[in-house]
Amino acid sequence: MSETSRRRGAPRPPGTAARRTATRRRVSSRSVSAPRAAASRRASGARVGLGVDRHPFAAGRSLVLGGVPIPGAPGLRGHSDADVLAHAVCDAILGALGLPDMGMRFRDDDPQWRRRASLFFVRDAMTEARRRGLAVGNLDTVVLAETPRLAPHVDAMRRRLAEALGCDVSSVSVKPKRGEGLGFVGRSEGMAAQAIVLLVPAGRAPRRSGAGR
Repeated sequence: MSETSRRRGAPRPPGTAARRTATRRRVSSRSVSAPRAAASRRASGARVGLGVDRHPFAAGRSLVLGGVPIPGAPGLRGHSDADVLAHAVCDAILGALGLPDMGMRFRDDDPQWRRRASLFFVRDAMTEARRRGLAVGNLDTVVLAETPRLAPHVDAMRRRLAEALGCDVSSVSVKPKRGEGLGFVGRSEGMAAQAIVLLVPAGRAPRRSGAGR
């Protein structure tokens, strides 16, 4: 028997088959790792986010809430247009996505955001949501303001927010509340807003229609 034959017939060291199997698994896992990584960036379930913002009144500024100009009312101080409602909505979306808040994403020392319409920020946050395969299930908001009276502007605010979010207006709620003399809102020193958003996989989001318009 030749030396080669003896080597071929020699027993294999323990664990050889297991090592070969592990090697094949590693190679196979590399070939599918990229598609799996891409899929992991798409959310598989619903996400909920909370946003809160507040701004003091400032002389010489126009008031904008939910993208709607409010005539005859004192404006709010801020680097952008100081739309306190849109800011709360934007932060709610970013929170649902696990992303840094508006203060980190749109720094107030960056001149490109100066006087920027705040619905731009909402649209930007929704672009991030769509990249993850998410859409708005519903949005619930509260605007805390002693003045001015906001009830006549609620429908317009709902429409503008729905347009920015890419959802039906029936999925958007805006509720004005007074401070009743309590805190900085009750003393008419400024405004605050709160927003809760539900993001769902795009295929499960309510369809846009004319309902609620």
